[in-house]
Amino acid sequence: MRILIVEDEKHLARIVAKTLSKHGHETECVNEGVEGAELACREMFDLIILDLNLPGLDGISILNQLRQKGKLVRVMMLTASGEVENRVLGLNSGADDYLTKPFSMDELVARVEALGRRGATPTARDLLSVKDLQVEIHGRNVTRAGKKISLSPREFELLQVLMEEPGRVFSRTELCKLVWHCEHDYDTRRVEIFITRLRKKLDENFDSPLIQTVRGVGYAIQSS
Repeated sequence: MRILIVEDEKHLARIVAKTLSKHGHETECVNEGVEGAELACREMFDLIILDLNLPGLDGISILNQLRQKGKLVRVMMLTASGEVENRVLGLNSGADDYLTKPFSMDELVARVEALGRRGATPTARDLLSVKDLQVEIHGRNVTRAGKKISLSPREFELLQVLMEEPGRVFSRTELCKLVWHCEHDYDTRRVEIFITRLRKKLDENFDSPLIQTVRGVGYAIQSS
């Protein structure tokens, strides 16, 4: 993957770049917010590793610029341990994942590799349909009643998991495993945020909601 690292701690940025390069990724580093935003909006990257606190322009502002311009590049936010509200804000602004400092390079590589996977689970079908919602796996297209719906890569993967087994209730922990490929870090708040994002996009201007919450259990796509 081609990865942009926007991190003002130059030593950390160099270590991250060196580690990812050893795993076969092409990396580019920027240590300032305005330059990072310009590069991220101008060029094509598979993944952006974006620090929250940057000189010139903060990470949330950069993320907002990307999503407003329709850039669906995957974004991993880097946050300090006490920035819970900012992590939630980052996810709500369109981030696909976050990593809390300090972190191990092994964890970083695992998260990057998980973000690089194109599908949450393999499927033999290219077209998934529930009611008036259709998901084209190969083209990564989503429509409801013929209306095209734009999803981020992580939103698409979450929807794909739900659509492959209509009516089945997935727990938040299951979704952490299947979509974020987490083995131990079961951040169920992250799942709730992405479900809210999906609902807003799928159900806007429609009378019947598609994603069902089963209290105390999890979420399902209604099959009937």
